[in-house]
Amino acid sequence: MPDAAPSILRASRFFLGVKGASFDRLAHMAQVRRFARGAAIFREGQECPGVFVVGSGLVRVFKTAPSGREHVLHLVAPGGTFAEVAAIAGFETPANAEALEDTVCALLPAPAFAQALQDDHQLCLQLMGSMAAWVKHLVGLLEDIALRDATGRLARYLLSEAIEPQDVVRLPSLKKHLASHLNLTSETLSRTLRRMSDAGAIESRDDQSLVIKSRAALEQWARGEFPQI
Repeated sequence: MPDAAPSILRASRFFLGVKGASFDRLAHMAQVRRFARGAAIFREGQECPGVFVVGSGLVRVFKTAPSGREHVLHLVAPGGTFAEVAAIAGFETPANAEALEDTVCALLPAPAFAQALQDDHQLCLQLMGSMAAWVKHLVGLLEDIALRDATGRLARYLLSEAIEPQDVVRLPSLKKHLASHLNLTSETLSRTLRRMSDAGAIESRDDQSLVIKSRAALEQWARGEFPQI
């Protein structure tokens, strides 16, 4: 079946470099978990269940301030992972995770995953590249907030989330979650999307997806330049 745990793992960017017996061990321990739209996957401060790999649907990982204000740290689409750092380091979940749509995940339970890391040095080496890429991604998020305007942030996000070869980008049904992730207001996000659409750089397909029509324009915006379209 298409949502079987091994199939979900094979489509994951985080485990792309894991091969042979190392992959077989992960596939053997993986469990399929299904979450209805709006379901809490875990809450901040809980014992980490393990590494989650999204097979279908969409997950938001977010923090809640004492005031009740929420900030979206990540929007995790199919192929993405979450809770991997907590599972590897053995600490509590540092944020909340919620299914924004009906979602299917593969779960690598924390105890079995930690044991695999202890037993299999090759697996550790294979995952080091993925962890380095994750750190680079976090640095990019900090750069976005500190150095890029709304157009630059959105352009970088769309480029990073585009699914080839059609260059389709899936969007959350509630745009406020994407706005929070990019540290923008919902109004600013809507204006920026409209500006990109009017310029011919993107085209809305429906309420939850769009198509990139000009990668060159988005790349220029991401660099802080002004494309000639």
